[in-house]
Amino acid sequence: MLRGIVFDLDNTLVDSRLDFDLMRREMGLATELPILETIDRLPPDEAARCREVLHRHELAGAEGATLLPGVAELWPAIQRRGLKYAVATRNSRANAEITLRKFSLGVEIVLTRDCGPVKPDPWPVLHVCRQWQASPDEIVVIGDYRFDIECGRAAGAKTVLLTHAENPAAYPNHERADLVLSSLAEYPRLLAWLDSL
Repeated sequence: MLRGIVFDLDNTLVDSRLDFDLMRREMGLATELPILETIDRLPPDEAARCREVLHRHELAGAEGATLLPGVAELWPAIQRRGLKYAVATRNSRANAEITLRKFSLGVEIVLTRDCGPVKPDPWPVLHVCRQWQASPDEIVVIGDYRFDIECGRAAGAKTVLLTHAENPAAYPNHERADLVLSSLAEYPRLLAWLDSL
């Protein structure tokens, strides 16, 4: 039985217009490297400079964020079904709180990089399971990037991948998500799938 959903934040619930390639260029990082893990391996002074760049971009993103299509319709449908919901993001807590407060989504559990290991580590999902007294197979993880799917699968949860510009029907799904959608604008299809679990 489905108990709850763990959502990613950026490009899943909201559009923060974060340009990760621009961030990497300002930080002097290679384009293919994950930002957080790379910063953690830098010398302290360089890491501090990169974190300032990251914070500046994230704050601007939070202030300019817009709710993505389908979220406003999906939220009450989830609540009517009695499902719990949480957010797990690689963003900072300050950034996530500004963004979520802006849209009054009422998320009780918000896990950020300030809370513990970040996706793709399964820790966020396993932590939510402990809080909800649920098993991972009663949880669905929804996000737009492979780290979301890898996190959910490693925890033992079901997963939904949002492809955005790519056609879900043609998406190769190397991440092995259980369901592939373009975005939460396909919420009727998502809800039908959730109801089947």
